[in-house]
Amino acid sequence: MFIDFLSLLLINMMAGFVLLAWYVYAGLDDPDQPRWAPGFIVTGLIAFLFGGYITLTWPLPGPYNSAFGELSVLFGALFLAAGIVMARGGNLLTLGLYAFFAGWVAILLSVRVLMLKLTSTPPVTALGFFASGFAGVLALPGLLWFKQNRLLRTLVAIMLLLTAALWALVGYGAYWMHMTAFAHWMPASMRGLPPMGK
Repeated sequence: MFIDFLSLLLINMMAGFVLLAWYVYAGLDDPDQPRWAPGFIVTGLIAFLFGGYITLTWPLPGPYNSAFGELSVLFGALFLAAGIVMARGGNLLTLGLYAFFAGWVAILLSVRVLMLKLTSTPPVTALGFFASGFAGVLALPGLLWFKQNRLLRTLVAIMLLLTAALWALVGYGAYWMHMTAFAHWMPASMRGLPPMGK
């Protein structure tokens, strides 16, 4: 039996998109950019480390390693770097360019998730990948042209919240299922001992 901690990455991604929505709406022109840094750094660190682990070790069945591990690395690297840039009061423009290309990968994966019927909820997962990718593609034009447009920023923030809601559906559903799926799992060191709570 493999150990599946994708639920952690999904909820981390949900939290990241909520944070990003808040930042797009209220933080892009905030003179105190360093105050936004901790949330981005924490989100990025979790996604980068655990996504990197999946990418390097392939503990999951088949394409799930690539789809969730590698995309988590891209997501985590962007958030981690954004947090560092914010902390130092730097410019996010080059990260917007990186997000543009990473976004197309997520859009491509949204099609493949749907075609291959991956996960227990392929349409919701595919839509989550698509919305995440679309957000990445919008990052560069957003930084270049939307910064002063309050209406566009509000619309993008709403889209990011909807993206977070999609990952919440997948992530919280995964936590719910994992409690049943892993109910009787025990590490090798405990096998042969009576189950906990008995």
